[in-house]
Amino acid sequence: SWIPVPEIVSALNVAFKLSFGAVNPSGKRMLLAFDVSSSMMWDNISGTCITPRTASAAMGLVTASVEKSCRCMAFTDRLDPFDIRPTDTVTDVVKRMNGMPFGSTDCSLPMKWALENRVPVDCFVVYTDSDTNSHTTPPAQMLKRYRSGMGIPDAKLIVVGMVASDITIADPEDRNMLDVVGFDTAAPEVMNMFVRGEI
Repeated sequence: SWIPVPEIVSALNVAFKLSFGAVNPSGKRMLLAFDVSSSMMWDNISGTCITPRTASAAMGLVTASVEKSCRCMAFTDRLDPFDIRPTDTVTDVVKRMNGMPFGSTDCSLPMKWALENRVPVDCFVVYTDSDTNSHTTPPAQMLKRYRSGMGIPDAKLIVVGMVASDITIADPEDRNMLDVVGFDTAAPEVMNMFVRGEI
């Protein structure tokens, strides 16, 4: 371990923010949902020194910064508003995630909440480590209920599983649901292409 040099940390944060200009916004109504359960801090993503929590904070910060219509939530077995501000760094986002109440993991909550509150969403993005253990309704089924109840038949779901597992949260037979596994620099643009209907 070492003591970070503040000037270098600041320069890296500026460079990270400047890289957002390379991301093409989808122009869609997005809802980002971050799994803040304790398991998101247990292990590093394979091949990296990054925890699932840090990776989800970084990916979410990019999307929240470039999309004009983007709502952020945090969930375990409950769902709470989770604002990401334009001035936030990854460290800021992770620190707030660390302060959220822990619990079991229910990835269906974002769709359930949006349906109950009549919130129009074109794409739900769920960031998790796939250690899910509390589904009152399977997430894929909840999305189908959301589509029917809101009259948005092509509402999409992207599940970003930061840790590889044999669990599939999205329905592989549904062309508007996508599972993304692991952490890769190409993932944000692939996800954006999916949201825009280009793949």
